[in-house]
Amino acid sequence: MFKSGTGGGGLGPSPLLLERAKAALASHKARIRNRDLLAIADFSKHSRDPRFYVVDLRSGKSDTFLVAHGKGSDPGHSGWVQNFSNVHGSEATSAGSYLVGQTYIGQYGESRRLIGLDPQNDQAEARAIVIHPAWYVNRSLIHDQGKIGRSQGCFAFAKDDINVILERVAPGCLLYADKA
Repeated sequence: MFKSGTGGGGLGPSPLLLERAKAALASHKARIRNRDLLAIADFSKHSRDPRFYVVDLRSGKSDTFLVAHGKGSDPGHSGWVQNFSNVHGSEATSAGSYLVGQTYIGQYGESRRLIGLDPQNDQAEARAIVIHPAWYVNRSLIHDQGKIGRSQGCFAFAKDDINVILERVAPGCLLYADKA
């Protein structure tokens, strides 16, 4: 049923983040059409580790993928998210709940818009924070430098994984990002 991504199957997200994501799903239920799936970005993990979970709430199964965080969240490029920001020009990742929006073709290819639902990420659309593929998210970079690259605040995925992400994390789903 699930196609393995850069991380394959896994133990799933941390129980704390899963509970926060479920609470966000309940809180924003009027805007979330697909309540059978949660996408969770666990930014308490290092960028070399698969930390983006696609969780099927009916079966409890999840798949994991590599995902980049923003340059402004990790100024020293350590691979660890130091901080979140919702400020224009920060190039940082924002924590919180996102409604997954429509697909479009942008500078990185097929991508998906994100709408911030919380005060800490309500500028996501204006900041053009989206889901997109990126050359700097791949296993060879982890092998060479111990981490993947950074985005400008977007949720960037390996080119090999983007089709699975776009298929599964469809418009109307909830994406939740935070640190445990």
